[in-house]
Amino acid sequence: MQIDTQLTPADLKAAAETVFQLGADKARLIDTTWDTGQGTPVFTVEGKYTTRGWTEWTQGFQYGCMILAGDGLGDDALIDLGRQRTVEHMLPHVTHIGVHDHGFNNLSTYGNLLRLHREGRLGDNPWEATYYQQLIAASGAVQAARWSGTPGDPSDPHCAHSDSLGYVYSFNGPHSLFIDTMRTVRIMGVAYQLGHSLMHEGDRQANLLKRSVLHGLTTSKYIVFHGDSEHTYDIAGRTAHEGTFNRNDGAFRARATQQGYAPFSTWTRGLAWAMCGYAEELEFFQTISDEDFNAATGLAKADVVKVYERNAIETCDHYINDVTALDGITYWDDGAPTLHKLGDWQAKPADPYNDFEPVDASASAIAAQGMIRLGNYLSATGRDGAKYIAAGLSVSKTLFDEPYLSTNADHQGLLLHSIYHWPNHWDHVPAGSKVSHSESSLWGDYHLLELALLIHRIADEKPYLKFFL
Repeated sequence: MQIDTQLTPADLKAAAETVFQLGADKARLIDTTWDTGQGTPVFTVEGKYTTRGWTEWTQGFQYGCMILAGDGLGDDALIDLGRQRTVEHMLPHVTHIGVHDHGFNNLSTYGNLLRLHREGRLGDNPWEATYYQQLIAASGAVQAARWSGTPGDPSDPHCAHSDSLGYVYSFNGPHSLFIDTMRTVRIMGVAYQLGHSLMHEGDRQANLLKRSVLHGLTTSKYIVFHGDSEHTYDIAGRTAHEGTFNRNDGAFRARATQQGYAPFSTWTRGLAWAMCGYAEELEFFQTISDEDFNAATGLAKADVVKVYERNAIETCDHYINDVTALDGITYWDDGAPTLHKLGDWQAKPADPYNDFEPVDASASAIAAQGMIRLGNYLSATGRDGAKYIAAGLSVSKTLFDEPYLSTNADHQGLLLHSIYHWPNHWDHVPAGSKVSHSESSLWGDYHLLELALLIHRIADEKPYLKFFL
């Protein structure tokens, strides 16, 4: 991708404010037109949100969009609407034992509300803060209970030499580890900060930070490629969507995919989840002393940080060097079977209206945040993070404008050209087209707003946007 090294957050401040205003208008539009009896809105068809999916994993994004747009605009009424809808509808997600999505649903809502309360934006009622804290703590423990153990490898640096590993398993069942979950396990870290743990048989305690860390190490070992094996498709930073395990003995068996093209190609939204997930966990780890980290996890913090840094850098480099078009926007999978028909697609801007493979702008919005966070982390720890910050800002500049920003008041989506499940053909293909385009998703809209808020706060030198306390 082509990186504009001269861009600064201040250069994108006005564009971010446009994103906030459009996001606010669309959040209110969805709220007044959506029938909650249909379930949760997921993605648009001909510009109108509809429901489709495996689990109710996007409701937190719906109300989170209200909170983020209200935050960016200083619109207390919109924040209050998001708070009201959260209280009315989100409690079942706190105790949902069947999903790996707690960080998506509950930090997008309760987490953002707690952050605003701690910033003094929601008044000074201590019981409101306690309410958010307890729900986040409970959600983190419920998420940690969805646990499968797997043997570690003290000789393997990719898992910080841990002799035991494990993962929060996906909705597919105890055998399944998803790359997506690198951005959801953060709720276990906040629950740890709140002093909570998971209690199970015999009154034994499972440390929530430990489970979060072991999940990240297992992800590193099995479904992030590091370019150091004999595997034919081992490109450093490539991610597989899914890892599968034999639950009789916990042994790893194979890589797989649900939404990508192949286990050995890069489904770009999965890559983006890893980029953002590892980068923001590194920011979080900076708040924990070496002693407390070791007491919680039984591992040396330096060893774990080394693994997470390698994953964050390799996934971001893979994005920059291997899977994006010239403007930093990705197609849905770098191994998509007809991508070659676009010619040298990396040497020109992405074309969302092409006849062969769809663009997934939602992946780019998530990835941009991951690159900015990695760059900030590296800079804060005495290293050069300028390349990653500039790359993230370059992608953001493209996304904050047409044809990716939805300026049509009748279109309910904010970020256009988002893909959910192209192999299943769930995504709407407009008449006269051969691939999906011009549609939105709630995760795309939410992460565009989160990206805009991160950049806007940096530009204004306001409190840094973070998930942890």
